Amino acid sequence: MKPTLVIMVKVPRPGRVKTRLGRDIGMVPAAWWFRHQVMRLLRRIRDPRWHTVLAVAPDVEGLQSRCWPADFERWPQGQGNLGDRMVRMMRRAGGPVCVVGADIPGITRAHIAEGFAALGRNDVVFGPAPDGGYWLIGAKLGSVLRPRVLDDVRWSTDHALNDSRAAFAGKRVALIRTLADVDTADDLP
Repeated sequence: MKPTLVIMVKVPRPGRVKTRLGRDIGMVPAAWWFRHQVMRLLRRIRDPRWHTVLAVAPDVEGLQSRCWPADFERWPQGQGNLGDRMVRMMRRAGGPVCVVGADIPGITRAHIAEGFAALGRNDVVFGPAPDGGYWLIGAKLGSVLRPRVLDDVRWSTDHALNDSRAAFAGKRVALIRTLADVDTADDLP
C-alpha cells in the first residue's frame, strides 16, 4: 500500500491565514507569503513514493479554490481543533500516513521519507519543532487512532509535542529531525 502524505493548507485569504505573521508584516503580505510557500513546498515534496493529499480549509472554499494545483487530491479538514482535524485526516488515509503543516520552509522529500521510514519500526512518528510543537505527525495505521486522541494537547504552546506524545503512551513513538515553522516575522528565512 502506497503511503499517504497529507498537507494541511488554508485558502490564503488575508486575515484568515498566518495571522500572527500578519500582525508583524501585514495580513496581505502574510497571505502572499503563505500562498507562495505552499507552492514551493508542493514542488519540492512531490514524489511517486507517496500519494499527496491537500487537507483544505475552509472546506467548501478549499475544495473549489484554484489557488492550489488541480492535480492534487483534496480532502476537507472539517470542524474542530488542529488535533481533531489531523486525526480525521490520518483516519481517512488509513496508513501509513504522515501529516505536515504547510508553513515549514525546510521540508524536503528526504524529511518525508524519513518520517515514513520511522513508521516501519514504530506506531507513531513526530517531527519536532524548536518551539515545542511539531511539523510532522504520522501513524503506521491511522485508521486505528481514537477520534479524539489529541484532545488534551495544549496547542500553540511549548507543551504541544510532549502532550501529543503522552496521548500515545504505550505506543512505539519515534522522533525525526527538528524543523522550524514560520509563525512570526522573526521566523522568516
